[in-house]
Amino acid sequence: MALKKGQVIELSIESTAFKGKGIAKVDGLAVFVPGTAPGDKIKAMITRKKKSFREAKMLELIEPSPIRVEPVCRHANTCGGCTWQHIPYEKQVEYKEQHVRDHIERIAHLSPDIVQPIISCDEPLYYRNKMEYSFGTRRWLSDEEIQKDEFVDDSGFASGLHAPGRYDKILNLQECHLQEKISFRLLDFVRNYCIEHNIPAFDTHKNEGFMRHLVIRTSDYTDDLMVNLVTYKDEPDTVQGLMDALLKEFPEITTVVNNVNDQQNPTAIGRFEHVLYGPGYIVDKIGSHSFKIHANAFFQTNTRQAEKLYNVAREYADLDEGGHLFDLYCGVGTLSLYMADKADKVTGIELVEVAIENARFNAKENSVENARFVLGDMKDTFNDQFLQENGQPDCVITDPPRSGMHPDVVKQLANLNLKKLVYVSCNPSTMARDLKILKEVYDVLSVQPVDMFPQTYHIEAVAKLKRKSESSDG
Repeated sequence: MALKKGQVIELSIESTAFKGKGIAKVDGLAVFVPGTAPGDKIKAMITRKKKSFREAKMLELIEPSPIRVEPVCRHANTCGGCTWQHIPYEKQVEYKEQHVRDHIERIAHLSPDIVQPIISCDEPLYYRNKMEYSFGTRRWLSDEEIQKDEFVDDSGFASGLHAPGRYDKILNLQECHLQEKISFRLLDFVRNYCIEHNIPAFDTHKNEGFMRHLVIRTSDYTDDLMVNLVTYKDEPDTVQGLMDALLKEFPEITTVVNNVNDQQNPTAIGRFEHVLYGPGYIVDKIGSHSFKIHANAFFQTNTRQAEKLYNVAREYADLDEGGHLFDLYCGVGTLSLYMADKADKVTGIELVEVAIENARFNAKENSVENARFVLGDMKDTFNDQFLQENGQPDCVITDPPRSGMHPDVVKQLANLNLKKLVYVSCNPSTMARDLKILKEVYDVLSVQPVDMFPQTYHIEAVAKLKRKSESSDG
């Protein structure tokens, strides 16, 4: 069967693929369909034709899978925030573990047996400590609205999350179950305030307007609550009025900042920042260490699950004999400080300046005197000159962004021929890509999946590597 674009066909979903899509097979050809579960029988339309696979959109759920559950959120079928609410959590982690095994086998060409049973999350809802909501002038229409005979206007003030694959359209949220319940209440309040006071949302096509993002940070171990108002213009009076209203309605707020992003890039990081109320940061803990977190600094999104992740990394690093530890992509120093008591010396490297400032502050606050932090782009900083100035590491922990490590960094790690290397990844496919190269020098002994992001297809994993001449000893 040719399966042309636009063709409507009945499919039986057999399994799941990375990025959460269901897989059906037609004459041996894989068809990927989002929003489905293994066991579903559906009517679907082919939306994309590729040589080795097809992509499709579900038009009708003919017969639901026995494992299907009713999503908690009304937006679950259209929102990009939660792609797996229709799948019970015990099945989510089962599929995620299998995805890691598949990546290790297919991409890294390693035995899937090195993948350990997944570490699941105790709280599959309301687990995020940070939510980044967006504002826009065009809202995403529901399937019901699209199918209406009469015209449905998609213009107006919208706030929520970007529709999947669309930077210019916002799903106007009426609820959200990813962060503490106060998070959505804050979003709803800001949305209503802006509408009532004629404060326009940012228009990505015209590059005009005012409100761009609302970023909310909460702390698991303190009562800190940050509201970060990201605007297109620097208008102190406008922001002051909104802040005053927020503080009156939500006395729980401990700090308010205003990031001004007057550039075309869509990020929530401003070209400059004003601290309007409170200290301009929150404090949270991982293990026995406390961390100062500014609005634009990276911090693990699921605090309590991060402790489990870091315990794995600590065990894999096996620093009982001390030595010099390098922490690549160190962020605000969470892993560095978590390991510092086991190492003689810790050196962290990070690209974001405010994160390095936080890391140095965090080291001082936690009385950690054997850690230092270096600002720089990893591919340019982590070179032979850096090693000459800072010394050779005995162990390296690397925790790169979703895209994985730059090829130059992978090459440097391979050339170093370390005793121990621990790879922490938020994208097992790019980790597997890097492991394929690193396995020529290191034995990959174990890979531990850790579920940091319930209701989504995302999965973290930690890999334990040892130099080939060393691995036979442990």
